[in-house]
Amino acid sequence: MAIVQSPPTAVDARPRRASRDTGIDFVRALCVLAVVLLHSIMVGVTVDVSGPVFENASDGTAWIAPLSWLLQVMPLFFVIGGFSGLLAYRRMRERGGTAVGFVAGRVHRLLRPAVFTIAIVGVGLALLTVLGVPADLIVTAGFRYGQPLWFLGVFLLCQALLPALAAAHERAPYRSIGALVAVSVAVDVLRAATGIEGLGFLNLAFVWMALQQLGFFLADGRIDMLSRRIRAAAGFSALLLLIVTFLTGIYSPDLIANINPPTAALLLVGIAHTSLLSLHRERLERFSRRPRVAAFTAFVTVRTMTIYLWHMPVLLVMAGATAVYALVAGIALPALDSADWWTARPLWLATALALTAVVAVAFTRFESQPAPRATGSAPRLVLGALSGLVGVLMLLVLGTSVATALIAVALILVALRLASRPAPLPTAGVRALVPA
Repeated sequence: MAIVQSPPTAVDARPRRASRDTGIDFVRALCVLAVVLLHSIMVGVTVDVSGPVFENASDGTAWIAPLSWLLQVMPLFFVIGGFSGLLAYRRMRERGGTAVGFVAGRVHRLLRPAVFTIAIVGVGLALLTVLGVPADLIVTAGFRYGQPLWFLGVFLLCQALLPALAAAHERAPYRSIGALVAVSVAVDVLRAATGIEGLGFLNLAFVWMALQQLGFFLADGRIDMLSRRIRAAAGFSALLLLIVTFLTGIYSPDLIANINPPTAALLLVGIAHTSLLSLHRERLERFSRRPRVAAFTAFVTVRTMTIYLWHMPVLLVMAGATAVYALVAGIALPALDSADWWTARPLWLATALALTAVVAVAFTRFESQPAPRATGSAPRLVLGALSGLVGVLMLLVLGTSVATALIAVALILVALRLASRPAPLPTAGVRALVPA
């Protein structure tokens, strides 16, 4: 992992918009809302003779593919992450900050709310074990909780590499993004040719870094400099090519399937999203200033990671409570994808949003409090970022259990410690060690 200070270039002098784009903030808030809604509607809970059954309600359905075209917003989120990250990094450089300081701040912003969430989930799993909940249900809950954590790990990686990728962008913008795109496509080709599905997980790095790199072009004004006709043509061409890949069987029309593992189809989605965003930025910015819209955006912006980290525990608690109520009351839950199930979805989604918002308010302070003074040591920071990544990826790969949660919490605490500047020894203590 490289931490480098990118040099100032002619791009830095190019006229740009104000550092805080309320339209972009609004779109990012919509992305967070879309993720919560998508995961909420995929939760399936029924009760049979053996007890509660927790399933993915979208498995084998015809509605998930078209719904994914509306709610699969992760490509756009990473583009916006590149946009916001590059502008924040440039502002820090203008104030005399360093790449190490920038990455240390990102480590704290992402991992500090995560360590509390993982710790509480671990305690919750321990309590379920003590209460005698069947082990297979606890394993399922831990697995479901760990699944969305891929985003935390990948976003941490992309943000940790942002100074190095920004330097590459400022030296050779088209070659740098072209290389990432080429490697992403090569991974897909190699995976298809060999039949080794695990190779696709290499694109957890390359696809998302390429989309972040696309956000750099939005941040430095290169995309806005293009005519509206060219931007529209780029978006339409990406959409057309995406449809061709679906029709020819290269990629699945279910965009959720294209995220596990990530495929180059997401790059086309990102181009189409960025085209729409760039074409409507002025309109979005005006709309985002409306009081209610601005209030929604402000609520989500300061709690983005908290909402993301807590929405799955909220959904798991809702699913468990639903199953317990059905067992105690002796009622039958509607079959997944049935008319009765769909009738109950509006209330389910509204409850999920409301409870997630309440929990996010309660835990906002862990995300919004200022980061401690950053370490000045690049090797120390690299070790810290790697420690955090290992902790998150362990939960993703092995699932969340009491043991893995405990280890992950320890690794993330190490990451946070290494990203901070060590406290100086007390002066009195130092004097006491010096003989008179």
